[in-house]
Amino acid sequence: MIPRKLGKKLLQAARQYPVVTLTGPRQSGKTTLARMTFPKYAYASLEDPDLRELALNDPRGFLAQFTGNVILDEAQRAPDLFSYIQTIVDEEDRPGRFILTGSQNFLLARSISQSLAGRCAVLHLLPFSLSELMAWPDVPLEKTGNATPAKRKKPDRDLFDWLTTGFYPRIHDKGLAPDEWLKNYIHTYIERDVRDIVNVGDLEAFRRFMGLCAGRVGQLLNLSALAADCGITHTTARRWMSILETSFVIIRLSPHHRNFNKRLIKSPKLYFLDPGLLSCLLKIRNPDDLHLHASRGAIFESFVVAELYKRALHNGMAPNLFFWRDSTGHEVDVILDRGLELMPLEIKSGRTVANDFFKGLDFYRTLSGDPEAPAALIYAGDRSFRTRGINVCAWWNF
Repeated sequence: MIPRKLGKKLLQAARQYPVVTLTGPRQSGKTTLARMTFPKYAYASLEDPDLRELALNDPRGFLAQFTGNVILDEAQRAPDLFSYIQTIVDEEDRPGRFILTGSQNFLLARSISQSLAGRCAVLHLLPFSLSELMAWPDVPLEKTGNATPAKRKKPDRDLFDWLTTGFYPRIHDKGLAPDEWLKNYIHTYIERDVRDIVNVGDLEAFRRFMGLCAGRVGQLLNLSALAADCGITHTTARRWMSILETSFVIIRLSPHHRNFNKRLIKSPKLYFLDPGLLSCLLKIRNPDDLHLHASRGAIFESFVVAELYKRALHNGMAPNLFFWRDSTGHEVDVILDRGLELMPLEIKSGRTVANDFFKGLDFYRTLSGDPEAPAALIYAGDRSFRTRGINVCAWWNF
């Protein structure tokens, strides 16, 4: 098993809370991580129809069979259990009593807020990060842009191979053909998870909606235009966007509202949490197709944002990622909000560093009143170095 960064945080939470909930997209490795981290725990999957029927019809009797600690997989399939779990942990406040996993964050969050608030730690496991697959230590977000990039050995696989393969564990564990697996994943997600979360009558329209979202990656989100292109109402588009976000398919990156006496853009930007899934939705079948594809830059940008997002969540931290853009078009791709410090980060898909790569960073730092403030540039090339007070990081070394 490839070690997951979240494992240490999961153990720590189980020593402090009676209930720990592990959420994330389907097939991100939640069950594997939970069972490997707690090998002596009893285990029950509510995907099993017989166990689910027992949990739904006799929740008290279902839980009574577990006298010790237990992992309950896909716990959102029996939402009534949460009230009975609350009663048990109130009577027996023992750390690590229940480990709950689930792939539908919306349903889990609702159940937790109703029954387990204050008794439960919630952690999020996303697909592999590049650093997990390469067995590298993470560079803490607070150090990004503050020092010369770490020296790492370049991965054997090409960047475009990573972008079309993606990071879902099963693809890497079983050596599966990514295009075929990802198409099946999309089909299963739409047919099963989406119907569980909300009654989507026209699944083909939802599939089209996902494809249209993929075509807008890295752009400002205009729900009205998206709804019109998909042939649905604005209200439906907003609800479907929420489904994609709560099931860990997309991220909506919010604008940062630090006002430098400029009118700022208020719409979020759209990204996908897995570049392989994004490439599949854009019908990019292999790395060669990506070289000249119009969405190459957007896919690379989405990959970097997702890696930063994973780095935060897999260390049990809030991502605190934003972007900055004013009404005249000046923009910085990512702002890392580190409390007392805002660190601008630019993402470029070119393999050769050009002077105009620094234009957004220079403008932002000058406008902020500190032209020498920490900043970083991540690009698709292979050299990492420091210039003009900016960390220039290769795609695999940030």
